Amino acid sequence: MRKIHLQPCGNFRERYDQELTVFSTDFGRLWAGIGLLILFTLIPLLTSPYMMYIFNMIGIAAIAAIGLNILIGFTGQISLGHGAFFGVGAYAGAIFATVLHLPMFLSVPAAGLVTAGVGMIFGIPSGRLKGLYLTIATLAGQFIIEYLLIHWETLTQGTMGITLPPVRLMGLPVTGDTGFFYIIFIALSGAVWIAINLMRTRCGRAFIAIRDNDRAAEGMGIPIFPYKLLSFGISSFYAGFAGALWAFYMGSITAEPFNLGLSIEYIAMVIIGGMGSISGSIFGAVFITLLNESLRFMTEMLMNTGMVTQSGLNVAPLREFVFGLAIVLFILLEPRGLAEVWRITRSSFRLWPFSY
Repeated sequence: MRKIHLQPCGNFRERYDQELTVFSTDFGRLWAGIGLLILFTLIPLLTSPYMMYIFNMIGIAAIAAIGLNILIGFTGQISLGHGAFFGVGAYAGAIFATVLHLPMFLSVPAAGLVTAGVGMIFGIPSGRLKGLYLTIATLAGQFIIEYLLIHWETLTQGTMGITLPPVRLMGLPVTGDTGFFYIIFIALSGAVWIAINLMRTRCGRAFIAIRDNDRAAEGMGIPIFPYKLLSFGISSFYAGFAGALWAFYMGSITAEPFNLGLSIEYIAMVIIGGMGSISGSIFGAVFITLLNESLRFMTEMLMNTGMVTQSGLNVAPLREFVFGLAIVLFILLEPRGLAEVWRITRSSFRLWPFSY
């Protein structure tokens, strides 16, 4: 009798530890290792200083976007104050470095913890508010923090800003875009690893249950308010950590960048990249950062060619228009964002030449 060998058509798991693995196959682990090797070896050697600056800004934005995705995409709590929390982290890191003279590797996580505390304070209304009302509450937090960063001059130096000391790690100076590239992307790799594993824990499952149906989650015995507050704290920690990294990278900070527009950018990263997806946060950070640079390049090119007057006011609304258009198009055409596009593309290659 002829024996028939059946070809497996999927990854079948028989134990819970198989379900909790980050990479389900050795092939995935191999490609992850190759990607990290290329990231940390070839990119610093082959790219220009300007491209290194772009990569660094993408890495910092991705860390902050992962935090916001934990809050919005995984817990279902909308926040319009993420840009302000980013600023709190930047100022906290600068104050730790200039007043307490802490090194960078202590100032950055300490700034994240301070920002987590601030985020949990502004997350208290989530215990009684949801939807539009919670959005308005976080918007009020954005304006309150903006006001404090500008007018609390004894702490933030007001409009004068703060100049940070040179960065040193293990006694060695960290200078240039390449030096910060390794720091930023090592931090991003750690942030991704923590976020992925967090979603596999009891805490992450509770976040997802609250997002899907908070009343059903409460009926199952999940304490809603503590987990919502914890989600605000974790999200704010990521924002503060990224803000402190940005402050050390820039060398000096003022309160001007941490406005409502920055919060809108992070929400755009989450929507365009894909809500409820860690990889989507990175895709969104890449898209928005490159979009910003492209619009800036187009504006300079139009002004240099004389097609736009020196005032530039006619081009200024272009950025907001393109941002809004991109968000609307992604919501209409691909609500799950770039992460879903990547999943479909990857599945097509894996199943080729079959269409199913």
